[in-house]
Amino acid sequence: MTTVLIVDGAADLVQLARNVPDLDIHVVPHLERPPQPAASRATALVLRSGVWLGGHELRALPALRHVVRPGSGTDGMDMAALAVRGITVHRNPTVSAAAVAEWALLAMLALVRRVPLGHNGLSHGQHLKRACTGQSLSTKRVAIWGAGPVGVATGQALRPWTREVAYAAWPSNPVVLPQVAPTELPRWADAHVVALPLLDATRGLFGEAFLTETGPRRPLLVCVGRADTLDVPACLAALRDGRLSGLAVDAVETDHVPLFTGLDQPLNLLATPHVGAQRTDVRRALDLWVVRTLRAVGSATDGAR
Repeated sequence: MTTVLIVDGAADLVQLARNVPDLDIHVVPHLERPPQPAASRATALVLRSGVWLGGHELRALPALRHVVRPGSGTDGMDMAALAVRGITVHRNPTVSAAAVAEWALLAMLALVRRVPLGHNGLSHGQHLKRACTGQSLSTKRVAIWGAGPVGVATGQALRPWTREVAYAAWPSNPVVLPQVAPTELPRWADAHVVALPLLDATRGLFGEAFLTETGPRRPLLVCVGRADTLDVPACLAALRDGRLSGLAVDAVETDHVPLFTGLDQPLNLLATPHVGAQRTDVRRALDLWVVRTLRAVGSATDGAR
């Protein structure tokens, strides 16, 4: 029997019990102190975003051979340590892409019409109708940073509603995408969508240097990737002093909450708790993918014995 650790909320336990009844499943709230002896036996782990899996956690999981991530990100996982151990990482980066792109369209429309400013003003006891005079999204050039599944889907969602969409040029981008050199995009675009993975090279990439380059354009900034690809304090400061016209961030995890609370003035700011992919059809598809993946993992493990 294959032993599986599942971080709470990462899988549909009813579906797993119904479709893969021979799994030995243990649900854990986190990986800080996984229960023994299950942790010592576990050959598979299912986790979502916001969970750290590094050397310390791996030492408590000596039999681990498979990590199942029902989503796209690898941030929070020490990929080098996993590779040294020969652990296979299973991801599904495509199922949620259209849903995240839908959130990006929602955010862009809200910012360009200054809806968050009006809402946040009311929360501060202020009626800001005149300050909420917006513009048409159809007049805006949009730059998309990142051409993975989410970036491509976001371009498809935005293109019918905008003046023009272009991607930050990169050798691995699909050649069919319209592209502009990254050095030119800050002066070219009226709005930017960040859809990059969180890597050492992208952490805090959109901060003071980027904001200086955008100069007088006072762009909108929408982050559909990890919040830490932004220098959030710098972006909030730019929003306060008018260097950004609007800011939307989806992947706000629990450790980011203090950055977005206690703001002393209403801003054209939309921040959501990582809900871009939180759609019932997406969750259903990912839950079924986890079932199929664990069934295959269990079969391979049993066959190797």
